[in-house]
Amino acid sequence: MSGSAEQLRVLDADADLGTVADAVADALTAGRPIAPLPADPTAAEQVMAMLQPQLPVTEDDAAVVVSTSGSTGVPKGVVLSRTAIRASASATEERLGGPGRWLLALPTHYVAGFMVVARAVAAGRPVHQVGRDLSGLSRSVEAGDGRSYLSVVGTQLTRALRDPVLSAALARVDVVLLGGGPADPALLERSRQAGITVVTTYGMSETCGGCVYDGVPLPGATVTLQPAEGSQNPSSVRGVVEPETPGPREGRVLLGGPMVFSGYRLNPELTAATLLDGRVRTNDRGVLADGMLQVLGRFDDVIISGGLKIDTAAVEQVARRWPGLDGEIAVVGVPDPEWGTRPVAYAESWAGQLDTEALRGYLATRLARHELPDVVVLATLPRTSSGKIDREALRRGGLEPATHRTDQGISDSSAERGGA
Repeated sequence: MSGSAEQLRVLDADADLGTVADAVADALTAGRPIAPLPADPTAAEQVMAMLQPQLPVTEDDAAVVVSTSGSTGVPKGVVLSRTAIRASASATEERLGGPGRWLLALPTHYVAGFMVVARAVAAGRPVHQVGRDLSGLSRSVEAGDGRSYLSVVGTQLTRALRDPVLSAALARVDVVLLGGGPADPALLERSRQAGITVVTTYGMSETCGGCVYDGVPLPGATVTLQPAEGSQNPSSVRGVVEPETPGPREGRVLLGGPMVFSGYRLNPELTAATLLDGRVRTNDRGVLADGMLQVLGRFDDVIISGGLKIDTAAVEQVARRWPGLDGEIAVVGVPDPEWGTRPVAYAESWAGQLDTEALRGYLATRLARHELPDVVVLATLPRTSSGKIDREALRRGGLEPATHRTDQGISDSSAERGGA
């Protein structure tokens, strides 16, 4: 069915779960495509300006327009078709081991939250609200039978592990999907010790959420690595992994399959730049080894400081392993009048305190001197309307720090950069 004559149905953030589920069910059959709005008034206003709901949806088979800002902070409307959503839901069910009850802990204007509802609707099952704080999880787990699935982000899982009751409830969920960013190895280990079955997911709004689980593409999904100019032919892996030639293969991640989006709302130029022969061109660097994808970071994660390259994603990965971290951490390059760019680690401390000297000491034993970042502690990290860390805001600076450490170690690392 063509979407050329369809008008968007905008769903306000205060719509109850029953209304959302009914709207999703209608959109997945022959109803009007929907567009869920974020709760934040400013973000909702920006999304509405982008959506222009008075204009018809031109993409065929459109079911939903999910707003995403990625890491740029600028809203984009990702058009997902009925075919794509059903393909993603079916592939997810197959990978996870069959039908189950879906437990909702994420806002439905995020693709991860929307897809929880869509998977339940596609399977003809109700969706169960457990709350962003997972306060309703124990009750939902006890009340149901059969398999159960939950989708969370790292912050939710980290906080839940501090609560013995929530940890026990999570251990009774058959699969906990963890997405929203790189998985912290220490968090995965704590989850394993608590008896929680965590499956890491990689994907984006443009692929109906996660399409790679624990490094392996879902059935029907493809991962292709676009090599750097002048290198070998691209390597690829499908939902059924075939033997690879020895050695890792690195490049830009391209994601394909029936769950790929139709285009960006009213933005054909961006669609043409992102959707290449049915594959999503990401800004992620990845490596394929033994048929599994490992995402190394984003291409804009690599900065030049005093003539030396620094992979801020790698620095961030090391920082996440520090046992004293009680929140998220993000490492970005910020302008510097002497070195051009310098690395800064923004650490989120929910307790309001963080031993920056201990953190820098930990990093100093694991990083080269030119990689050692300055540390700024914030009560909370800025986030985009889609819930991701707003790295552009961090690069711009001007944020009020809870603690700010600058010591002789920074001068040493700056000297190392200048030595290049």
